[in-house]
Amino acid sequence: MKYQLRIPIAIIVISLSSCHNFKNQPSKRIANNSDLIFAKGEKITNDNFTGTAYLHPMITADSLNFTSVGNVTFKAGARTKWHLHPGGQILLVTGGTGYYQEKGSPKRIIKKGESIKCPPGVPHWHGASKDEELIQVAITNTQKGATVWLEPVSDEEYNSFE
Repeated sequence: MKYQLRIPIAIIVISLSSCHNFKNQPSKRIANNSDLIFAKGEKITNDNFTGTAYLHPMITADSLNFTSVGNVTFKAGARTKWHLHPGGQILLVTGGTGYYQEKGSPKRIIKKGESIKCPPGVPHWHGASKDEELIQVAITNTQKGATVWLEPVSDEEYNSFE
């Protein structure tokens, strides 16, 4: 009788263990993606960026609303060129760590949870830190014109702190 009880108990324990592991697998995948607020988007292929960056356009400006909104993901080391927005821009950092610099001002570190007002007409750049990606929502006022792209950020500018 003792031998007959061991086999069913062993089968139940193995079955429950297998079910438990199966249930945990999907939740691990979901947990890994839970930090993403918006889609990563498509790889940016123009020459206004150094390194690898992705854009997910969320709102396109039109004649009724002069605001464009996009989610931008910069891989570690990626950055924009120097540029300006005639109508200004707001950046909402939703993940990672990066840099932001206005022409004539020191570069600063930006982190998840921070927001930045890019003043109208002021040249600036932003991107990921050397070791960590940066995810941001860029809200751009296009009423006074499109983004004006300038020269690339040099490696010296990117790597230095004043």
